[in-house]
Amino acid sequence: MFEQLGLIGCGLMGGSFALALKKAGLVKRVVGYSKSPSTTERARQMGVIDVEAPSALLAVSGADLVLLAVPVSATEATFKAIRHLLSNTTLVMDVGSTKRDVIDAARRVLKDQVGVFVPAHPITGKELSGVEHADAELYTGRQVILTPIERTLTAQLDKAQQVWTALGCHVKQMSPEAHDAAYAAVSHLPHMIAFALMNAINNQPQAQQFLSLAGPGFRDFTRIAASDPSVWRDILASNREELIAQSRHFQRALQALENAISAGNPDALESLIEQASNSRAHWRMSAIKPQN
Repeated sequence: MFEQLGLIGCGLMGGSFALALKKAGLVKRVVGYSKSPSTTERARQMGVIDVEAPSALLAVSGADLVLLAVPVSATEATFKAIRHLLSNTTLVMDVGSTKRDVIDAARRVLKDQVGVFVPAHPITGKELSGVEHADAELYTGRQVILTPIERTLTAQLDKAQQVWTALGCHVKQMSPEAHDAAYAAVSHLPHMIAFALMNAINNQPQAQQFLSLAGPGFRDFTRIAASDPSVWRDILASNREELIAQSRHFQRALQALENAISAGNPDALESLIEQASNSRAHWRMSAIKPQN
């Protein structure tokens, strides 16, 4: 049981975490802060938080658990805003989709206190952002990746594992480097492709006609293209090296398909499709609920 959650960012991810903690009886009080006062007020009205804080610093005052649910580009500024009220027993976590840049920011700002920070990435989300869509079940059955560093305190890491497990999550540990490489391939690149496909269609004169004829396959493939632009701008930019490497792998695979089509080689084309089909048929998600 935590006495107080200091929630920095009362949107979908942060709001859902607060609701999940409350539902599980793991926190007595939630003090929240968002850059937009209207968001914080709405979070209080919804019962996501109990107290509105006028600043990030005051949100963590007296908190034994702090969650940074802000865009990854805002992480360093947030650490600067709260560092003076963090104690050696505070557990600080984030929910960012990239980890190396977040950890670098923590090292720069927290310095000797960096051990209280346990970087976390819950593999979940919705296309719709905002506290209005917060859901106490958002994390249930999902994977949460923890990426501790050499200075992460054992006590804080244990607490982090316990709290996510108590919320019904499957907790794994990876190095920050391995995390960013893996999620460039299975999350960041798919989003980039979905964005690019929608733009490619929209840039054609017949775009509306094409879209009016699209069916369930197109709907499912492009679902993630409706994701929050500012959130995904930050994610794609912050993981640029790994993402570009994965994009080049994808371009080579796409080129192989184009070459088979251009050459009129149905055997080669079928072989490439079969490889993909077999791989997809044998793939199973580790988590229970569909991932974003």
